Amino acid sequence: MGNSYAGQLKTTRFEEVLHNSIEASLRSNSLVPRPIFSQLYLEAERHLSALEGGSRVDHEEEEEEGEGGLEPNCPPNPYQMLPPPEGCCTTDGFCQAGKDLRLASISNEPIDVPAGFLLVGAKSPNLPDHLLVCAVDKRFLPDDSGHNALLGFSGNCVGCGKKGFCYFTEFSNHINLKLTTQPKKQKHLKYYLVRSAQGALTKGPLICWKGSEFRGRQTPAGSCSGSLFPPLDSSGPLAASSSEPTPGANPSVPMGAQQAGPASDHPSLTAAATGPTVFNGKDSPKHQQLVKSKLSATPRPSALGILTNSGPPKKRHKGWSPESPSATDGSYPQGGGNRAKYESASMSYMPQVGLVGPASVTFPVVASGEPVSVPDNLLKICKAKPVIFKGHGNFPYLCGNLNDVVVSPLLYTCYQNSQSISRAYEQYGASTIQPISEETQLLLTVYYLVQLAADQVPMMEDLEQIFLRSWRESHLTEIRQYQQAPPQPFPPAPSAVAPVTSAQLPWLAGLAASSCNDSVHIIECTYSLAEGLSEMFRLLIEGKLAKTNYVVIICACRNAAIDSCIAVTGKYQARILSESLLTPAEYQKEVSYELVTGKVDSLGAFFSTLCPEGDIDILLDKFHQENQGHISSSLTASSVTKSASLDVGGAPTCTSYTLEPHHIRPFQLAVAQKLLSHVCSIADSSTQNLDLGSFEKVDFLICIPPSEVTYQQTLFHVWHSGVLLELGLEKEHMTKQRVEQYVLKLDAEAQTKFKSFLQNSFQNPHTLFVLIHDHAHWDLVSDPSVGLVDRLLNCREVKEAPNIVTLHVTSFPYALQTQHTLISPYNEIHWPASYSNGADLYPENKKYFGLSEFIESTLSGHSLPLLRYDSSFEAMVTALGKRFPRLHSAVIRTFVLVQHYAAAMMAVSGLSQMKNYTSVETLEITQNLINSPKQCPCGHGLMVLLRVPCSPLAAVAYERLAHVRARLALEQHFEIILSNPSSGITVGKHFVKQLKMWQKIEDAEWRPQTYLELEGLPCILIFSGMDPHGESLPRSLRYCDLRLINSSCLVRTALEQELGLAAYFVSNQIPLEKGVCGEALESDTEKLSSTDSEDEELATEGSTSEKRSPVKRERPCSHDSTSSPLSSKASSKSAGSVLGGESSAQPGGPSQGEQARTPQPCSPSEEGRAPGDKQRLRVSQGPAVVNRHSPGPAPQPDSGLRTSQKSVQVSVTSSSSQLSSSGSSSSSTVPTAGTLVLQASHCSMTKACQQPPVVFLPKLVYDMVTSTDSSGLPKAASLLPSHSVMWASSFRPLLSKTMTSTEQSLYYRQWTVPRPSHMDYGNRAEGRVDSFHPRRLLLSGPPQIGKTGAYLQFLSILSRMLIRLTEVDVYDEEEININLREESEWHYLQLSDPWPDLELFKTLPFDYIIHDPKYEDASLICSHHQAIKSEDRGTSRKPEDLYMRRQTARMRLSKYAAYNTYHHCEQCHQYMGFHPRYQLYESTLHAFAFSYSMLGEEIQLHFVIPKSKEHHFVFSQPGGRLESMRLPLVTDKSHEYIKSPTFTPTTGRHEHGLFNLYHAMDGASHLHVLVVKEYEMAIYKKYWPNHIMLVLPSIFNSAGVGAAHFLIKELSYHNLELERSRQEELGIKPQDIWPFIVISDDSCVMWNVVDIDCGGERSSREFSWSERNVSLKYIMQHIEASPNITHYALIGMRKWSSKTGTGEVREPFSRCHVHDFVVLNVDLTQNVQYNQNRFLCDDVDFNLRVQSAGLLLCRFNRFSVMKKQIAVGGHRSFHVTSKVSDNPMTVVPAQYICAPDSKHTFLAAPAQLLLEKFLQHHSHHFFPLSLKNHGHPVLLVDCYLNLGSQISVCYVSSRPHSLNISCSDFMFSGLLLYLCDSFVGASFLKKFHFLKGATLCVICQDRNSLRQTVVRLELEDEWQFRLRDEFQTANAKEDRPLFFLTGRHI
Repeated sequence: MGNSYAGQLKTTRFEEVLHNSIEASLRSNSLVPRPIFSQLYLEAERHLSALEGGSRVDHEEEEEEGEGGLEPNCPPNPYQMLPPPEGCCTTDGFCQAGKDLRLASISNEPIDVPAGFLLVGAKSPNLPDHLLVCAVDKRFLPDDSGHNALLGFSGNCVGCGKKGFCYFTEFSNHINLKLTTQPKKQKHLKYYLVRSAQGALTKGPLICWKGSEFRGRQTPAGSCSGSLFPPLDSSGPLAASSSEPTPGANPSVPMGAQQAGPASDHPSLTAAATGPTVFNGKDSPKHQQLVKSKLSATPRPSALGILTNSGPPKKRHKGWSPESPSATDGSYPQGGGNRAKYESASMSYMPQVGLVGPASVTFPVVASGEPVSVPDNLLKICKAKPVIFKGHGNFPYLCGNLNDVVVSPLLYTCYQNSQSISRAYEQYGASTIQPISEETQLLLTVYYLVQLAADQVPMMEDLEQIFLRSWRESHLTEIRQYQQAPPQPFPPAPSAVAPVTSAQLPWLAGLAASSCNDSVHIIECTYSLAEGLSEMFRLLIEGKLAKTNYVVIICACRNAAIDSCIAVTGKYQARILSESLLTPAEYQKEVSYELVTGKVDSLGAFFSTLCPEGDIDILLDKFHQENQGHISSSLTASSVTKSASLDVGGAPTCTSYTLEPHHIRPFQLAVAQKLLSHVCSIADSSTQNLDLGSFEKVDFLICIPPSEVTYQQTLFHVWHSGVLLELGLEKEHMTKQRVEQYVLKLDAEAQTKFKSFLQNSFQNPHTLFVLIHDHAHWDLVSDPSVGLVDRLLNCREVKEAPNIVTLHVTSFPYALQTQHTLISPYNEIHWPASYSNGADLYPENKKYFGLSEFIESTLSGHSLPLLRYDSSFEAMVTALGKRFPRLHSAVIRTFVLVQHYAAAMMAVSGLSQMKNYTSVETLEITQNLINSPKQCPCGHGLMVLLRVPCSPLAAVAYERLAHVRARLALEQHFEIILSNPSSGITVGKHFVKQLKMWQKIEDAEWRPQTYLELEGLPCILIFSGMDPHGESLPRSLRYCDLRLINSSCLVRTALEQELGLAAYFVSNQIPLEKGVCGEALESDTEKLSSTDSEDEELATEGSTSEKRSPVKRERPCSHDSTSSPLSSKASSKSAGSVLGGESSAQPGGPSQGEQARTPQPCSPSEEGRAPGDKQRLRVSQGPAVVNRHSPGPAPQPDSGLRTSQKSVQVSVTSSSSQLSSSGSSSSSTVPTAGTLVLQASHCSMTKACQQPPVVFLPKLVYDMVTSTDSSGLPKAASLLPSHSVMWASSFRPLLSKTMTSTEQSLYYRQWTVPRPSHMDYGNRAEGRVDSFHPRRLLLSGPPQIGKTGAYLQFLSILSRMLIRLTEVDVYDEEEININLREESEWHYLQLSDPWPDLELFKTLPFDYIIHDPKYEDASLICSHHQAIKSEDRGTSRKPEDLYMRRQTARMRLSKYAAYNTYHHCEQCHQYMGFHPRYQLYESTLHAFAFSYSMLGEEIQLHFVIPKSKEHHFVFSQPGGRLESMRLPLVTDKSHEYIKSPTFTPTTGRHEHGLFNLYHAMDGASHLHVLVVKEYEMAIYKKYWPNHIMLVLPSIFNSAGVGAAHFLIKELSYHNLELERSRQEELGIKPQDIWPFIVISDDSCVMWNVVDIDCGGERSSREFSWSERNVSLKYIMQHIEASPNITHYALIGMRKWSSKTGTGEVREPFSRCHVHDFVVLNVDLTQNVQYNQNRFLCDDVDFNLRVQSAGLLLCRFNRFSVMKKQIAVGGHRSFHVTSKVSDNPMTVVPAQYICAPDSKHTFLAAPAQLLLEKFLQHHSHHFFPLSLKNHGHPVLLVDCYLNLGSQISVCYVSSRPHSLNISCSDFMFSGLLLYLCDSFVGASFLKKFHFLKGATLCVICQDRNSLRQTVVRLELEDEWQFRLRDEFQTANAKEDRPLFFLTGRHI
């Protein structure tokens, strides 16, 4: 690339000098310009002759490569080639690394071509027949018409692979071109290379370097560019530019107002992402890179705006390559922020806007041509510093008086960005869509400037949108086509409309500007911008641009290249724009400097000349002397003295001042529950990020900004919410010091306190710590020295601690919603809207009045708006701005406002001549402030908030106002409070005394510490500090004076934060006429402030419009003025001036804002204003100024109203009649003095609950807030969301009014990126889920709405939930049939025996009665003991009791509990197999078969055995086939493990079954097998990957628990035999193998033991006892250690009950039924089987079989098991439904059986289940004689079936040698033969005696066996059968129904 500079250079190393100096100046902080260029240029004057052109020696050199200058007209210097490095290859056709580059040699070799590069052929003069292959970035090559090649070069060597050649000179040396002339890419890169069909590289078309006669900047060449702009002539400028703005409609916003600029400030992060950045417009649409990223607003950030390739600067740093981020990006200081004075001169002063972006592109275009001198006295003459925005092309170098101009690259970046728009559409294959041309951009800019009103400021975002719309419209057809149709290979050419050419541009611009009365002036230059700038400076000095706001300088003559810049010369606009380029820190520095150096004295001197009688101070002194003796005059402290004597003298006190008890509002509760559900969903997710089950309590720390008032306010909320007591963190009498531990002010001392919090969290792993970051949008910087939030809350300890959850709370979440945020969108909680589709979601007696309601008040035609601006104040500020151009406008505004307040105080005090020196608005405020205390018997007044962001200015304002107040003797009337974030509140003694009296405070030391405690105090609160920090204001706030907010740095957060100060709650019980309070609030809450409905169906515009109808919106203008006639004059004037005289603009200007303001609980809800508002005013109470009053209960709703009305009947009636009218006519009457006196006793607090404050804004901000875009969205909402972020792309959709908060969040997450100084900047995994922190939540809601109360409530319910999580509902029922238990004569001698004595135990009789409460409705089993006695006993149970819900008790889980799948803790992670460190447990499936004669077939079972559990099994070697499960020896005495394998049958409880026995077993080794059905295997395996599963055969899929028990027992016996034979070979006796297994329910949760104390006497029958929780390990090891244990067949324990009496535990052991948790001896019970068909009562049935087999059942009464109530699964999972699928009705048990061959509906349920259920509910149909006839039971043979609680049964076994009760005494009322086998014979049955008429029921598998049974048992001898007595279960044939036959005893 040729070094063709405009002059001869001192050194050949120009690039180095240039770049070193740029870097140096970037790093320096000095303001002194460093004229690098003038040092380097020797013969700058030759530049001019070069500009004149002339014939070219070499046409190929037309395309210049220099710094934008042209070649001199002299012959080129002979070219000196640098000698090649030693030892390198110099052969022609080879590179210096010795690799062959000749096309002929390497045409078939694969060549790696990076994205965006093309292969081209270079001609070497020494090898005429060869082309050398090179890879060149296609952006530096021209398109087909010879245009759009970027200047410069970027190439790679395809031989050796060396990359990153940035200069063609360097590259030509490397490839050994050996040139004699200066290397030029145009000369030597000749052909494109293409692959032939065979894949060989061949010479392709010529590279078209020569363009048309234009010189190569981007011109839309007519035929191929398509229409970039519609025809302009006829349609007029506005129609042509498709931008919507119409004159006056666009709000005024500074162009540089985004101190952080729109995305346009960052080309490197925006356009670049979509392809190569357009550099100086040179970008070939032909070769633009396609970016395959969809632009739809997907929730994830799209690919747009993520890459940071800012395109090559002209002369690039060596390392730059198209893939790498721009080399200059790295050179900016991270926290930068020095704003531009003039960035070529002192380059360190880059505007913050450009931190990353503009710099990389602005420097190269800085200077070409001779410098332009800035005139010395520019500022003096112009009265403002002109702001010059660079536009297209080259910008000349400025010298001279640089302090008087500001140069900004914002416009340049805006142009760059909008040129990248079209790339986004290339994804549709739209390669023909060209970017908007430079000419069009410039023309649109001119149109935009022309239609700006005189008081508006241009704004980059507007301009971007205009470009976007224009481009879209001009290409609408193509865009639509590509969006609808699939991309076509050759898209149709767009219709050609002649584009604007550079020749037409100046003429068209001039035409556009001609209509605007010279507010836009066009200067056309011939040669360069330098002459235009010089001309402009000349005109400025001559005063010829006095009316001109904008000067557009165009240089369009040099062929196709446009150079342009725009200078803002309007004094108002220039001042705002230049100030907007300062950072907040610089702004404060500037103001302080002006105050310290005394620059402001001239301002003070000016004010003193304004006064009619000379200096104001002289007037004040005069007044002071005159009035010194008359302090008690009419104006002064009558109200004060009155209030002082009030309570003492028993005079009437004010009823408006009420304290309200704290309460949580429905909204706060709803939000707290939302927060809780989000925390639960984190815990429920499979990521194991939060284990709620392992926490026992909650602790918290609230971090707040370093504001003393916010700190005290938060302490107050925490104290009064009771959260510390509820969380158990503090005792009843806690001190303030204790509360302070929980609130952390982020100041210098924060680190220590935070460290102890971290330490605390580390030491208490079972406490869940909630770290609440309130006001979370503040201080998000990543600088370790400043950014406390980042240093503390983002530290590694917080991120990694598993027991810390971070909750960010803010009203302005935007800075936390970027592409790099740490907070998952699923973890955002937004404050819900109060209305959704017209339904009131959370009825409350107060309505929130926020930003959107304030804005709405400005739209209403029938009332004075609550948002206003002060036109006379603005006019004065503007005038003074011109007079004092060197003073910052903040200083001027403050001085003017203080002057206005001073004059207003003087006017109200009697110096009426001063009223002309203040504004109507300020006079209104001051009148109401001074007069309001007189209207209340107690002296309650109103608060005026005066917001002065700059602390030094606040101090000045305070001193001046305090001085004036003192001179006017008003010190007792109102207080002036200077608030500083770092210090507390200072209030005078007199006012403290008043506050204590009002609030009934006895404490002598009390001082107000929060603004809320200033309720009712008449005061001016001067609120300083750059940002509010969440301070709540009292209800008595009436005026919010924001006229001094820094209007120049407009970002959404800053703006909403300031306006949030006025947010308020208004009473809901206001008559409809007061529309602003009632109806307007129904609109979706706060669209702007992102608080809108979470429910995505939002009320549409149509539906809300009815709510906002004008009739309902009328608001009475109360007459809050004083008796001075001045007020009515003033207010009517103000109504006219401010509102243009709207219909109800009633006098009483003060009343303008007396609109509804509502009280609110000073509860743990931030909105400390507005406690309770039970005083609902039905009418406006006359002139009393609304005084928001502080905390207070209002016991009787209208008591305040009634008492105060009595004295003013006249006026109330008149004003209420006015109110009820339409409000337009009668409201014009001016109240007379008489009515004023009548109404004077009304306290201003009365209205406080109904009227929000009046807010005064700067005009600029007012326009911004009140203007809306086409969708109705306030303009302010589309501003850059926060200073610390920037737009990812200018090509972004607009926010929409209907977006919910969630959608807004997703919008910002997609379209904003953090700046380098933002703490999230380093979190680079954009949008990937793993970049989110799992335990971080974000709560956002409008300011002052009650977020503090909500999160404190959240802590309470979280704590309650954790306690609930550690609790469990266990069955708590008394044992049944206790009174039927026979008191045996036999007793254990020793109550404290640990184990049963075998011999004694054998003599103990078996208790047949069932005592388990779950069998309350089961049939009583009679034995010979109870036969006679139980005649009258069955009646005690009422049948209706059976269906009542079973009783449960809530128990705290002990450390020995069994858990379900929701429990995760460190100890049992490995046991569960879920630990992240361990891979998911692998398991293998093993088949295990054994034959069983009763089933008549081989049983095939499957074991799922995890690898970690294989040691419990024996596998064959080799082959690995499962052989057996290892069993221990009876003789083993180890305490390390449990000997008995535990089997748990389960169904439907994969989540809720208690299979985690790790803690129950106290960590001891044990073998636990889950017995599951085949179809549930997969789901159980998923939830319990580390558990052994025994999978039942598929035939048992619909079987009951009997089948599982049957198979467990049979398998265990089979295994016992296998183990005996295996271990016999090892020399172990068969009887030594452990024969026991445990069969446990899946709901056994805890185990207890009873400790007996006999008082030392072992034989005593008297004892005391206590119960404690023990581990299952303890119980099992105790049972397993029993002597002679192998002689017991079944061992069990009691079921726990809180009602257990001494009687139940007196006997340590019982011989009775055992349930739920049994230890089974499979050896002894070899021949006793569970009934595999049973669903219910199978344990009772088995117990009876074991007993009848003569085996021992032992229950340990001192052990008990607790069973958890589990609502799912188990036997509940069997539902009986009809087989007819479309009939989902439930079927009653009576329908479970039917007559055979009937048309009865068949049921889809196992026959056995139908049988058991039918017998349980309807057995009296079969056994009518048995009903309640307990002396005559039903005889059951070999099987216990439940016949219902009203029928008793007697069980006998037909087995030989079985133990049966003696039945000789019984006369049975029925006989039930169930599937009886061959042991039952006719002779067996003849032993039993039956009543006459007793009934028989025989049940068989089919009708055939039914008949055979009747014959075999000779039943017809004694029983009579009828054909109609045959039944079957209601099953289809294929479901194998059971058949019944019934008969009567003869």
